[in-house]
Amino acid sequence: MINRRSVLACLVIALAAGGLVQRMRAQAPEMAQGYAPELVLVSRQLLQLAEATPAEKFGWRPAAGVRSISEVYMHLALGNYYLLERTGAKTGVDLAKLGKDPEKSITQKAEVIRLLRESLDAVASGYKTADRQKQVQIFNRGAVADGVFLRILLHNNEHMGQSIAYARMNGIAPPWSQ
Repeated sequence: MINRRSVLACLVIALAAGGLVQRMRAQAPEMAQGYAPELVLVSRQLLQLAEATPAEKFGWRPAAGVRSISEVYMHLALGNYYLLERTGAKTGVDLAKLGKDPEKSITQKAEVIRLLRESLDAVASGYKTADRQKQVQIFNRGAVADGVFLRILLHNNEHMGQSIAYARMNGIAPPWSQ
């Protein structure tokens, strides 16, 4: 015999899940739609989160020896360019012009966000034009350029999770979760 309470609980869960699905579709229509749409999603969310973080928090770090907020975003920007170069795509950026150790030396919110945005745009452009089946070298081993593009996407998502944790530790809710 079916318990009436169980049926009611299942109905509530189903309705809540349906609402969650609709909310997710509205906030992240790119989700599960392929590489390029997922890159658009992670790019938008990283930039929204960076913009929502007050400039005075860009130097914040959870502990000594751990990257600060600005260092995480700069690590991503530099990583995007480094990995994009490994695919054989041209970045059009001379990283040497950023000075010595830009991950640590570039800390101003506007500059960090500009460099992050430009690196994400470069990845999106590079993905569209690259020979993604090209054999390339990365970390002293052979790979296919498409695998390096996947690494870029995963790396950005990995550090977005870190950035969300940093933001929440500072009382900042990710804009898309509000």
